[in-house]
Amino acid sequence: MTVSCRQPGVVLTDRFFTVPLDHDDPAGETIELYAREVVASDKAGQDLPWLVYLQGGPGFGANRFIGKQAWLGRALQDYRVLLLDQRGTGRSTPANRQTLPLRGGPAEQADYLTLFRADSIVRDCEAIRPEVTGGAPWTVLGQSFGGFCTVHYLSTHPEGLAAALITGGLPSLDAHADDVYRAAYPRIERKVAAHYARYPQDVDRVRRIADHLLTHDVVLPNGYRLTVEAFQSLGIMLGNGDGSHRLHFLLEHAFVRTPRGPELSDAFQEQVQGLLSYAAHPLYALLHEAIYAQDDRPTAWSAERVRARFPQFDAAKALAGDSPVLFTGESVHPWTFDCDPALRPLRETAELLAARTDWRPLYDRARLAANEVPVAAAVYHDDMYVDTAHALDTARAIRGLRTWVTDEFEHDGVRAGGPRVLDRLLALVRDEV
Repeated sequence: MTVSCRQPGVVLTDRFFTVPLDHDDPAGETIELYAREVVASDKAGQDLPWLVYLQGGPGFGANRFIGKQAWLGRALQDYRVLLLDQRGTGRSTPANRQTLPLRGGPAEQADYLTLFRADSIVRDCEAIRPEVTGGAPWTVLGQSFGGFCTVHYLSTHPEGLAAALITGGLPSLDAHADDVYRAAYPRIERKVAAHYARYPQDVDRVRRIADHLLTHDVVLPNGYRLTVEAFQSLGIMLGNGDGSHRLHFLLEHAFVRTPRGPELSDAFQEQVQGLLSYAAHPLYALLHEAIYAQDDRPTAWSAERVRARFPQFDAAKALAGDSPVLFTGESVHPWTFDCDPALRPLRETAELLAARTDWRPLYDRARLAANEVPVAAAVYHDDMYVDTAHALDTARAIRGLRTWVTDEFEHDGVRAGGPRVLDRLLALVRDEV
């Protein structure tokens, strides 16, 4: 049954689709996809072109906008929009600690999860596109990992695309995960230095918290074990435009006096567990390094191995001297699955994915070099999550791609400055600028 409702200025319609779990076995097992169709109220009866939105991640459902928030209002001027919950996320058939045991043990779960990367997501899009558009090509907007999916789309099914818009999501076409993290840690260090320059009082606050965590066993109310490494991973916030400010406000009430001495405050612990828990998006942790894998080399916990080459991120060593304790960023480690109660049952599955060596290639350089789809990409000048040099190398490899390189926004530019970002990209693909 189709269900529609209204919000200020928009009409929302629930859409459900059945697709093969494995597109190479179309007669086999199926899963369900959910998407939310959005159209401006005053255009609800019009025959409009379609724009499908691919969320960042991996492992996040599409944004739940209210009305015409962020970039959506600009898109609705020209398009009917499909907000797709990628397989395994949102209201699509879920993949998490509760459902994955239905597949069997860790080996079966790992095999299952190999079908949740960009290649399967793009084939999902092509499977549902005829039903949505009547067969007409649509425009795709890919944010972050959604941009990775978009580049795969251009590599494999360009006939399905009228245009492609990418925000903070041009992947390296051939870098191993090790290359990604070797480039990432120096960027993270720059972001942390900028945060401490803005809020120098946080240097001592962070050292105090880190020292407390090294000398106390702290378990958050939801069962999350807050180690110093887990605390450092809050640096992921520094990749967003307001992240430095939010991190500062979090740190300023970390401790409270108690009869037993200083302890981490309930308010601090409550906020931290919400920021660190993967309960709502476990695929992010399970597949984060796998999104880079496309050869016979295992990812083998790349972020953890590469971090060892950057001793300045060792909190204990920083505390032994007078160096600031550095935050880390967008990375997943073996200890992530020990700390988080939502991930602990999946630790062996994660190990098998990290050891896997039969990953399919994701990008086709020859097809990208011959691309005829209008493509525009916003490249954020010092994006914490996606290396700018890697992004620009890929931009040069895609025929006709036009870039907008800006330092006005961080990785969340399409949220923070959505109407202007989308307007710029649309102007580029339409040759209006």
